Amino acid sequence: MTVLPPAGVLAAFGLSGVPEPLPGGEGRAVRVGGAVLKPVDGREEAEWSAGLFERLPPSVSFRVPRPIRAGSGTYVVGGWTASELLPGRTGTRRWASLLAVGRAFHEALRDVPRPDLLDRRGHPWAVADRVAWQEADVALRGDAGPMLAELLGLLAPVAAPAQLVHGDLTGNVLFHRGSPPAVIDFSPYWRPAPYADAIVVADALLYHDAEPDLVDAIGEDAPRWLARALTFRLVALGLLTEDPAPEELARFAAVTRLARARL
Repeated sequence: MTVLPPAGVLAAFGLSGVPEPLPGGEGRAVRVGGAVLKPVDGREEAEWSAGLFERLPPSVSFRVPRPIRAGSGTYVVGGWTASELLPGRTGTRRWASLLAVGRAFHEALRDVPRPDLLDRRGHPWAVADRVAWQEADVALRGDAGPMLAELLGLLAPVAAPAQLVHGDLTGNVLFHRGSPPAVIDFSPYWRPAPYADAIVVADALLYHDAEPDLVDAIGEDAPRWLARALTFRLVALGLLTEDPAPEELARFAAVTRLARARL
């Protein structure tokens, strides 16, 4: 059931109207007029992300939703953020275009300093990211454990420079005729840009029946990047569900075989 923002939150952002739940994502976003409101899991990251999006210069390659400040000057009120509503539909079949948008977005972020708040995050995706980079260890239940061990065995050191990246682009790029694609729901990580590409490719292969040759879109050392992205997704799934369903693990097994065959 969608939680709606209180009237006081709407007033703080200068909004009025009846909140309407929006589809997609985790089902937590609502629309009020021309604005989108979402509850936040961490105020520090939400304030930082909104400030970053507000400072990003316009681009012909992508748009970002501009945050709405409350009357107090903050971006978070009562656990909620607000931003402009951008039209468009997710492009989960437009893989080449989606990857191109991600690369343009990451080029714009290339000189952004690493935020210390990344070290303080403990949610499942942050833990999964650390495991994927062999900075942490986890034990997954059932058949997910041996599968994780197999993926970790496919990893290798990389020399690519780390920078700020969006680690969940797959369903968070909106395409709209006549406007640059919109990048939404920023999930920040400090990793090499090909890792973000590999997560898109992993999602495409796992859940959208993409052709195996999409792996080549990652570029050099594509199978290694894919294995790292699969590690990230598998660990997050294992931490969120504790015991992933057999059909989920079968997806991972198939794409892991593809990565191994490409080495």
